[in-house]
Amino acid sequence: MNAVLFRVVFWGAIAAVLIAGLIYAFIPRPLAVDLATVARDRITVSVTDEGMAEVREVYRITAPVAGRLMRVGLEVGDGVKAGLTELARIEPAAPVFLDVRTETEARAAVEVAKAAMDLADAEWKRAQAEEDFTSTELERGRSLFARGTIPKQRLDEAERAYRVAAADLLTAQARRDQARHELEVAEAKLVPPTANALEGGSCECLVLRAPVDGEVLQVIEESETSLVPGDGIIEIGDPKDLQIRVDLLSEDAVLVKPGQAASIDGWGGASLQAVVRRVEPFGYTKVSALGIEEQRVDVLLDLASPSEDWARLGHGYRVDVSIFLHDVEDVAVPTAALFRAGASWAVFKAVDRQSVLQPVELGHRNAEKAQVLGGLSDGDIVILNPSDEIADGVLVEPR
Repeated sequence: MNAVLFRVVFWGAIAAVLIAGLIYAFIPRPLAVDLATVARDRITVSVTDEGMAEVREVYRITAPVAGRLMRVGLEVGDGVKAGLTELARIEPAAPVFLDVRTETEARAAVEVAKAAMDLADAEWKRAQAEEDFTSTELERGRSLFARGTIPKQRLDEAERAYRVAAADLLTAQARRDQARHELEVAEAKLVPPTANALEGGSCECLVLRAPVDGEVLQVIEESETSLVPGDGIIEIGDPKDLQIRVDLLSEDAVLVKPGQAASIDGWGGASLQAVVRRVEPFGYTKVSALGIEEQRVDVLLDLASPSEDWARLGHGYRVDVSIFLHDVEDVAVPTAALFRAGASWAVFKAVDRQSVLQPVELGHRNAEKAQVLGGLSDGDIVILNPSDEIADGVLVEPR
C-alpha cells in the first residue's frame, strides 16, 4: 500500500511540474524597450552646411597695359596704405630679339637712312645758299629802286625770287628733319632689349599703388613675367572686414531670409554669432563629392560677435554654418519614437506596461526632437526605436 501511494505521489508531482512548465511557457513575457518622457523643451530648426570666411571687399590689382612685370616684393599679410604703398611696377615690353637676317636688314635700313640724311643736308645747304643770295639781291634792288635806277618790275621779280627761295629753304629743312627721324627709327631697331639697364638708365615704369588700406591677401604673380592687360598681379583687402559665405542647396536656401540668426562653428575657436545679410537671387550648378550635380545658392552672413572673438579667423578659412529657421519652446517628442503610420506620424505610448498606438500631429522638428501639436501631452511616456515586435497592446518593460 505504501508503494502504491508513493508512486501516485511521485507521478502526481511530475505531472504538476510539467503542467506548471507548460503554463509558464505560454504566459506572455513583456518586451524590454527604451522609454522616454514627453516634456516641454526648446526646439531649434536650422540649416547646416560648410561655409567660408572671406574679406567683404577684395581688390584685385590687374595689369592696365601690356608690359613686363618686375618682381613683387610684398608677401601675404603685409600691410598696405592707400595711395602710398607700391604694389608692383610694370616696364615696357621688351622688343623681339633680332636674328641674323633681321639684324642685317635693320643695319641696311640704317645706312639707307644715313644716305637720305646726307641728301637732305645737301639740299638744305643749297636752299640756304639760294635764300641768302636772293635776300641780298632783294636788298640791292630796293636800294636801286629808291634811287630810281631800276623799274618797279625788277624789284617785284627780286621779291618773288626771295619768297620762292625762302619756301624752298623751309621745304629742305622739313625734309632734313624727316630724314633725321627716319634715321633714329632705323637705329632704334638695333638697340638691344637690355641696353638701358646695362647703361644704368632710369626705369620708365608704370607704378601701381594700393587703392585702399589693408593687407595683402594673395600674390598672384610674384616673379618677373610678361603681362597682357587684365592679368592679375595681387589681391588686397581689410582682414577686419570679414563676412561668411555659405552655399546651400536651393531647397534649403528658399527657407532662409535676411535677418535670421546663425552660429559659426568648426573654425577652431568658440562658437560665433552671425546674421543673414543676403540670399543671392540666382543659383548655380555644383558637383558634390559623390559626383552628383546640385543646384546651390550663395548666402552671405555678417558676424555679430565682438571682433576680438574672431581675430584669428582669416580670409578663406573653412567654417560650419548653422542658420536658425525656427526656435520654439513647446511639448517635444524624441524623433527616435516617431514612425509613419499610413499618411500620418505615430508613436507607441507605454501605458500600464502595455504599448498603445497613438497617432500624433507634429510641427517643427529637427534631427533630435519634434514639436507636438496634438496626440501627446506633457509627461506621456513613449517607446524609442520600436521594433517590429511592438504592436498595440504588447506587454513592455523598461530595458
